[in-house]
Amino acid sequence: MKIVIDLNKIGRFLKKMIRPVVMLSALYLGANAVLFIEKARPSDFGFYKDIFSKEMVIKPSESYPLRAYGKSLSTQDMEDARIAWKYFQNNYQPETGLFNSVDKYPATTFWDISSGFHAIMSAYEIGLIDSTELNDKMNKALHSILRFKLYKDILPNKVYNTENLSMVDYANHITAEGVGWSAMDIGRFLGVAERIHKFYPRFTPLMDSIIAKWDIQTVLGKDATLHGVGFSFKDKSTKIVQEGKLGYEEYASKGYIVNDYDATESFRYTDFLKFVDIYGIPIGVDTREVSYHPAYNYILSEPYILDGIEYGFDINSRELAYRIYKVQKLRAKLTGKPVAVSEDHVDRAPYFVYNSVYANGKTWVCYAENGDDASDFKSLSTKAAYAWSTLFDDKYADKLYQAVKTLNDTTKGWYAGRYDKNGQINKALTANTNGVILECIAYKKRGPLLKINHSR
Repeated sequence: MKIVIDLNKIGRFLKKMIRPVVMLSALYLGANAVLFIEKARPSDFGFYKDIFSKEMVIKPSESYPLRAYGKSLSTQDMEDARIAWKYFQNNYQPETGLFNSVDKYPATTFWDISSGFHAIMSAYEIGLIDSTELNDKMNKALHSILRFKLYKDILPNKVYNTENLSMVDYANHITAEGVGWSAMDIGRFLGVAERIHKFYPRFTPLMDSIIAKWDIQTVLGKDATLHGVGFSFKDKSTKIVQEGKLGYEEYASKGYIVNDYDATESFRYTDFLKFVDIYGIPIGVDTREVSYHPAYNYILSEPYILDGIEYGFDINSRELAYRIYKVQKLRAKLTGKPVAVSEDHVDRAPYFVYNSVYANGKTWVCYAENGDDASDFKSLSTKAAYAWSTLFDDKYADKLYQAVKTLNDTTKGWYAGRYDKNGQINKALTANTNGVILECIAYKKRGPLLKINHSR
């Protein structure tokens, strides 16, 4: 029997089959793409959110032992403030109006420039300086920043020399190219801008002129998240990366938002949130681990204390902060030593460390900026202890203040902290530590720095 193959019929049959096959394949690939995206980044109304339980609720506590503010400052408060201001007196550059980030080291970042501005305004509100000194220092610093050369004419460089205003690298060497920008630092500076806009409007034109030169949209990209220039310590390369993890990301995003920039995607606490049980307390941590995402997911005091002091806690930051506070309180009970961990300068190499409740899958760790283990530099942070004792009102908060109240030199300022390993004082003197203490004392008098009307 002879079989005749009609190629035309076969062709027509295949054409009929291709369309449904393609459609089914597309549906299959699309479904898997949605599943992948939902696993990696949950959306508000994702179809699969119930399957993966991505929209986690940050359940608030029944009550919080928040310390009342708005009271008269004590003699001790004023003495603490004078010691902190001494750092800024010693590290002021009269030609530029800028402060050194670290004692006697003529360089600064926008994070520490922000510390300086908050310190000046706080010193004025506390009564340490008069309006003449406030006006002189604010005007001189703002005019200097207006003169800054920008990284690739886009955004401010990460580091500047405080004497000559040059862009510098991490070793304070002048660099024509710069080393990139920090979305976190810019976000904090935008918080300074908001404090000026609200309570010191005479400086608003200068501040607005500074920000007008910056291409903020490059930070925010097309997805309303924060992007900075990442630096590789291994090969010295730079590239634009998403910047900020849980706590830091939301704190920095507030600076953009209050200045009417859309950073809403960075402000959602639940996008990359998971909970890790530490001593029975579910601590919020960021799911973006360093193994597959640039930068460590440090969970420590810094962004939460700044959020509370500067903006006033929102419903989520208050709960996450309180859990961070409570778990340090429990660790102190277990170890017999006061615990308040944060990022800090240290007075010897590696010079800067991240003391963390949690990072990269581990608890109670300390890392250098390049990711090296820095366990020898675990310490009680002066600024963290002082800030927690300002924000909360219980026996542990009082214990934290007692633990750090002598970590200072009345002629130099407040030291960074005390090392756990040997009990020695970490004698690093910085704008960050002393700035936070001045902010805390202004908070005691008037409440969150960007919320209360500071009329005087």
